[in-house]
Amino acid sequence: MSGKVLLVEDERKIARVLELELRHEGYRMTLAETGPDGLEQALQNDWDVILLDIMLPGMTGLEVLERIREKNKTVPIILLTARDSVPDKVNGLDLGANDYVTKPFAIEELMARIRRHIRTTRLQPGADESVYRVDDLTLEAKSRKVTREQETIDLTPREFELLLYFMKNPGAVLSREQILADVWGYDFAGDTNLVDVYVRYLRQKIDEGFKTKLIQTSRGVGYYLKGPPSGDKPT
Repeated sequence: MSGKVLLVEDERKIARVLELELRHEGYRMTLAETGPDGLEQALQNDWDVILLDIMLPGMTGLEVLERIREKNKTVPIILLTARDSVPDKVNGLDLGANDYVTKPFAIEELMARIRRHIRTTRLQPGADESVYRVDDLTLEAKSRKVTREQETIDLTPREFELLLYFMKNPGAVLSREQILADVWGYDFAGDTNLVDVYVRYLRQKIDEGFKTKLIQTSRGVGYYLKGPPSGDKPT
């Protein structure tokens, strides 16, 4: 698989290894060694995937990520970092990262993740124009607008994807592992506590203050969204 990869990494040893492997795999790669240079390269060119270190001189990787997402919502961004705590992962994902790889990492695994994100992006269909409704909760897929009782609810990109997944499967009990596989991708296998964190975020935004609690827990299994019979279709 070919493609254009931007690597933003200031550790030269890691950068050299990745450069050799990426070129061996047929990718066209550009290296940026500082946060400002990485941001400039990211915004001035089209990329199939961006590999972004968090600890960078001049500007942190998270700052670069946030600035990129202000201009480009779709380019796949994989964070490279030694930080592996759940709060660190949640922070990066909330800012718009697609994936999170902790150092040290197996080069074969990183290459597999790069291929997956490029393949997913290239196979994405046209914009989903469906409007999903469950009880008094409405989600407009194309505009990414969510309302309940006519009140607009602001969600992060990951919260939106999780809610969309629930609303596509109203009433179905979804295991934590299933949610990870379908919303986060297999890359996050084993991090099921991420699901619990984001479900808690969603509940705070779409259930608190409303009489009917839509997100329900299936003890020992996972979660489900109270909704119409499975035969009902979104408008």
